[in-house]
Amino acid sequence: MNESGLWQPRVVFGGVFVACAGLIAFALYLQHAVALEPCPMCILQRYAFIAIAGVALVAAIHNPRGVSLLVYGGLVVLFALTGGGIAIRHSWLQHFPVKSFSCGADLGYLLNTFPLAKALPAIFAGTGECSKVDWKFLGLSIPEWALVWFLIFAVVAVVAVVKMRAERN
Repeated sequence: MNESGLWQPRVVFGGVFVACAGLIAFALYLQHAVALEPCPMCILQRYAFIAIAGVALVAAIHNPRGVSLLVYGGLVVLFALTGGGIAIRHSWLQHFPVKSFSCGADLGYLLNTFPLAKALPAIFAGTGECSKVDWKFLGLSIPEWALVWFLIFAVVAVVAVVKMRAERN
């Protein structure tokens, strides 16, 4: 396979899907086998990975060209930036914890009890649960690793779209 073959839509989006699936599987492993309960911000980051995985899977199946390639790439970047923003806020809370160390309400309770306009500020205000660092790998916490992956997915989507569009011209 030549170098341009690695930048085919199916290969790129299929790789993004596999990586996201692996990250979600690892998150579930940490939750169920290691007993690390996710905080509301962790769950929102999972949703962002799931959204990226969904777009990437559809794109890998569709094998887009032209405008549809831009749409899929744009959606991956959008979800990656959204997840990255959540990961940045979560990392901030871990480095500069809030004064309250209460565990607070879980994501399901907040979303079922309050309208979205009131639930989102409560989620992003953070709790003692969000500021705890229970796991690190190579000096980075879970939201810091999530940020690394969100940045990787955004960069891969942009580079792939640029390379694929340049090859067509």
